[in-house]
Amino acid sequence: MFNIKSTIAIGLSIILSASSVVPATAALVYDRNTGSWVDEASIAPPSPRGGSPIRKEIVEYQTSHKPGTIVIETDERRLYLVLEGGKAMKYGVGVGRDGFTWSGTHRITRKAEWPGWTPPPQMRKRVPDLPAYMEGGPNNPLGARALYIGSTLYRVHGTSEPWSIGQAVSSGCIRLTNDDVTDLYERVQVGALIVVNH
Repeated sequence: MFNIKSTIAIGLSIILSASSVVPATAALVYDRNTGSWVDEASIAPPSPRGGSPIRKEIVEYQTSHKPGTIVIETDERRLYLVLEGGKAMKYGVGVGRDGFTWSGTHRITRKAEWPGWTPPPQMRKRVPDLPAYMEGGPNNPLGARALYIGSTLYRVHGTSEPWSIGQAVSSGCIRLTNDDVTDLYERVQVGALIVVNH
């Protein structure tokens, strides 16, 4: 009886030892900061709340733009959705890094839920290991929702990297947390004016 118990105990200890040294299969994610696919564990961890480090809120906002207009203040890293009565819903955003900022006035021409992503040729030239197309979903860089800006390559979209909100990290697109972009998506109509100030 003692030999059977000893054999089982030794066998279990060998299995446990082996499982502790076998590396787990790591998920690869696209790190926009380095422009490469990396082990998910190497990316900075999300904030404990899992949301934007910048809380959305209704603020006083004097403007000549009509309600429903989106105004992005790139330097401030904020997006304002103009509301009635001199108010706006203010969201924190991530903006284009140095060399990728832009400004202009356009219209929202399309909206999409869990959009697929086709990296533009310029981006694929800079980052050759990017896929030609990536299905929509939680790991897609466009996040939960996207608002397409005129005939540009830019979008207002979600992100699976909420800790990047408030930073200049993108290739020109404006990013919000998935929660915030979903909220914005419900409030904005196709055809809405979007003003990007640099």
